[in-house]
Amino acid sequence: MFFFLSVSSFLLLTAPPVRSQAPSPSSGGPLNLTAILVKAGQYSSFVRLLQQTRIDVQLNSQLNNSYNGITVFAPTDNAFAGLGTLNKLSQQEQINLVLYHVLPRYYSFATFQSASNPLPTQASDRTGVFTLNITTTAVNANQANISTGVVNTTFSNVLYADFPLAAYSVDKVLLPYAIFGPKPPASAPAPSARSNHATTNSSDAGIAPPPGSRSSSNNDAGGGSSSAATRRAREVGYWSLIAGVGFLGMAAGNIL
Repeated sequence: MFFFLSVSSFLLLTAPPVRSQAPSPSSGGPLNLTAILVKAGQYSSFVRLLQQTRIDVQLNSQLNNSYNGITVFAPTDNAFAGLGTLNKLSQQEQINLVLYHVLPRYYSFATFQSASNPLPTQASDRTGVFTLNITTTAVNANQANISTGVVNTTFSNVLYADFPLAAYSVDKVLLPYAIFGPKPPASAPAPSARSNHATTNSSDAGIAPPPGSRSSSNNDAGGGSSSAATRRAREVGYWSLIAGVGFLGMAAGNIL
């Protein structure tokens, strides 16, 4: 008994200490998109934008509570360097820019081959959901083309591919057409009901309308002028008749 305890104590004392190891982003524990991108390197600009817009919290929650998974396209730091500043974008536009890089389901390269374009992203506004097109070729099954209507690029570098997360590296920032596409020309404003009402009131008050315009008041005025002229002509004819009769009477008296 003593010998057994001594041997057990000896093994316990001489055994190397067990060190606890934190789970890596790719194995064990809840998925963390930010940690995966930080570990991959060269995605600090995209990580900073994720954190500034608080989309990282939303996506991490979605990753660990989703039945469809998500697909993320992560632009490199060089992609953001070529884009320039994003300070001109509003807060909502920055949020939509980040969400435009996220598809609301898990896509492997094999899934892209059978996907129907356009594919919806998680970005949207009052006009609807932002979409993009992804196509593959038979030449290279591990490469795909992506088009936004503003930007065209290819991707093949897989950062993470294990359901519920697929993350791919892209060399360009994906610019949504709804934000960066050409804006239609502004249409001329329609005349307001208040302006029409003011014009009508001016006509009723006897204010002359602008040159070239016609109104019922003009027609009434024209009719009034014509009636006055007719009345004056009748008066002139009446007095001419009286004068003529008087003249004839005077002539008859002289003859008698």
